[in-house]
Amino acid sequence: MSDVRIIFMGTPEFAVPSLDALVAYGCPIVAVVTAPDKPQGRGHKILPSPIKVAAEQYGIPVLQPTNLQSPSFLEILDSYEANLYVVVAFRMLPKLVWNKPSLGTINLHASLLPQYRGAAPINWAIMQGELITGLTTFFIEETIDTGHILLQDKEPIYEMDTAGTLSERLKYRGANLLLETVQAIASNNCKAVPQPTVVLHKAPKIYTEDCQINWHQSTAKVFNFIRGLSPYPGAWTVLNNIHTKILLAHPLPIPTCSPGELCSDNKNYLYIGTQDGAISVEQLQPAGKKLMDIQSFLRGCLKRVI
Repeated sequence: MSDVRIIFMGTPEFAVPSLDALVAYGCPIVAVVTAPDKPQGRGHKILPSPIKVAAEQYGIPVLQPTNLQSPSFLEILDSYEANLYVVVAFRMLPKLVWNKPSLGTINLHASLLPQYRGAAPINWAIMQGELITGLTTFFIEETIDTGHILLQDKEPIYEMDTAGTLSERLKYRGANLLLETVQAIASNNCKAVPQPTVVLHKAPKIYTEDCQINWHQSTAKVFNFIRGLSPYPGAWTVLNNIHTKILLAHPLPIPTCSPGELCSDNKNYLYIGTQDGAISVEQLQPAGKKLMDIQSFLRGCLKRVI
């Protein structure tokens, strides 16, 4: 490992266990690249990324470029003389960057590539009703998520998993897989294989307008849609003429109301009809309000219109 010099690139909380694992093992991380500080939360306070916070705790130099192709940034990268770049949940890199290190640039991706290439693999795997997903380490190449595979690890998707619960498990399993990959590269014992050619499910970035619930779909599809978008960005519908995210729900296979129809006792439950059943809403968040359970919502928001 002494012959390896690593620059780690990442931004969100998902990447932190990977950085932790590399540091704990003693991998020589000479710098960390992450996104610039930005406004977050309701108060729009300027805050650092989770990776920046972790890197500063370890005393690792932090770079926060706004332009990954700027000559000044490329010169700084060169000054660290790194021979391996490690990427976890970062932005798309230009070839000028990923082609620099002699040992290559590796990425940790939260799917079993080549399935679910793209920015939101965890969300899409759940929305598509998958029962198994996993993690892949691979060498970055010019086309996104297409490089030669190094290692993979499978992970089940449980019936009540959300994108949040699945991500929590994958970020730790991914850290272990990434460390194993770096160890194999350092010992020259890692074989890279081309990705198989198969029919692909894609995982493109998800926008707010993509998250509206279609109640005319089957109960299973609506249920998977809700949990695949929870807690972020959040599947939404309109209740009381208010844009409302539904973040926790359960499927009801027996039809109780027509698609999109609300059925409630005004105290304990709210069912919304689907094509072949209904969804029992458990937690939701109207625009501009805090997350609330269904009983709180019924007491304060919905009873007057049902």
